[in-house]
Amino acid sequence: MSTLSPAMGEERSGIFSHFGRDFTASIVVFLVAMPLCMGIAIASGVPPEKGLVTGIIGGIVVGLLAGSPLQVSGPAAGLAVIVFEFVREHGLEALGPVLLLAGILQLVAGALKLGGLFRAISPAVVHGMLAGIGALIVIGQFHILFDERPLSSGLQNLAAMPERIFGLDFSNAAATEMALLLGLLTIVVMIGWEKVRPKSMTLVPGALLGVLAATAIAWGLGLEVARIEVPTSIAAAFAFPTSAAWFAPLGNPALIVAALAIAFIASAETLLSAAAVDRMHDGERTKYDKELRAQGVGNFLCGVFGALPMTGVIVRSSANVQAGARTRLSTMLHGVWILGFVALLPWLLREVPMAALGGVLVVTGWKLVSLKHVRHLFKVHGVLPAAIWAVTFILVVTTDLLTGVLVGLALSVIELLPHYKHLRLKVEEHDEGEATRLELNGAATFVGLTRLNNVLEKQPPHRPVHLDLGRVKAMDHTTAETLSEWISRRRQGGQRDRVTGPDNILRPLPVAG
Repeated sequence: MSTLSPAMGEERSGIFSHFGRDFTASIVVFLVAMPLCMGIAIASGVPPEKGLVTGIIGGIVVGLLAGSPLQVSGPAAGLAVIVFEFVREHGLEALGPVLLLAGILQLVAGALKLGGLFRAISPAVVHGMLAGIGALIVIGQFHILFDERPLSSGLQNLAAMPERIFGLDFSNAAATEMALLLGLLTIVVMIGWEKVRPKSMTLVPGALLGVLAATAIAWGLGLEVARIEVPTSIAAAFAFPTSAAWFAPLGNPALIVAALAIAFIASAETLLSAAAVDRMHDGERTKYDKELRAQGVGNFLCGVFGALPMTGVIVRSSANVQAGARTRLSTMLHGVWILGFVALLPWLLREVPMAALGGVLVVTGWKLVSLKHVRHLFKVHGVLPAAIWAVTFILVVTTDLLTGVLVGLALSVIELLPHYKHLRLKVEEHDEGEATRLELNGAATFVGLTRLNNVLEKQPPHRPVHLDLGRVKAMDHTTAETLSEWISRRRQGGQRDRVTGPDNILRPLPVAG
């Protein structure tokens, strides 16, 4: 948990009540977001300004409406692969109408109070999906390092990698070799900065330094490498769909499926990110349905302006919290800074080498391919959750994102089969004077997780809770992970709640101490 512990006084005193803190935090988030917005757009197969437009909307509009005030929204690596495949098959002009529909679906889901359902998605599926996306980004951006375009699938990109390497000739260095060196320089600076940066400069993002270093060398030596293309006027980045295009998805089942996939994945990633942001501070908790509605507005506007889809993004959000943000003003201002930079300094963006942004995305994608989570699943919860992670990961890389996620979700149902007679989970609250006893009865699975979350999150932070699991017949890994996070957050806040129950139920929970 962050030691900053924002007070979140915006509801009491307005969003300007911590202007100094929010102002400086917004600059940090802006510096983190700029290279990522452009890099993710390139990884998605669209012009970089499309990512910047999404960052502007995510900051100014979604920041104002968000149910998670410290979460920062914008283009996310988690949707880069699905957008790349969609644009390759249907063209960039079809993306806007699909985002219009995806935004409407999120708005409806928020109005129907379905935000809690997304939090019941198996962590094994979510992290397996993100790892697969990370692998695809690394494999695809590998070719950007050589000033070449990625191929149409992850397997094709993987198969073409040896040819790129063996085709190098540094004895007669040309644009390809120079681009690779610039990309490697960006990667080295990013990784090196994380290891050696002094505490006084913790908030300076490595991605920014890497891009600046590569840009300075490319400009200083006059290297003939591919650079990003940015329109002279920011107005040119906002492309409105024609009136007929608004209804295009209604006549094409493939576009409806794409809208459903984008809405589902964007919502799941956003709400999981919001839950992670909640663990970083002691202030106002996320209102999940409100956040879902805000994301719906954001993606609808991204469709209107022909931009990339958006989600809540954990990298930018954690930078926001660590930089000392207290209210949503920080998120909103970072969108203003992106707008001002693109409007006033487009010539500077046009000096950035494509290979430098490829390097940023290689590091970003590699961080998503984290084996730490699957090791945790195997160690704490056994073979099945780890297998779900692995199957989801493999299918995302070898087939497509939607197939991997759907198969992963189907496999997660296997955990329910031995307990199908006890799937209904009862959660009862008992007042025991100075403490509250929460008694769970039945099988604690993702089926009953929405109700359980609602009860857990309404518990006052300073009133002790006795979590009684004595009548729990079984617990799946999704519920165990949720309870572990809740217990850890309460204990980090100074509360020492009691957790009792049989050993097999308590084993995966942090109940010691």
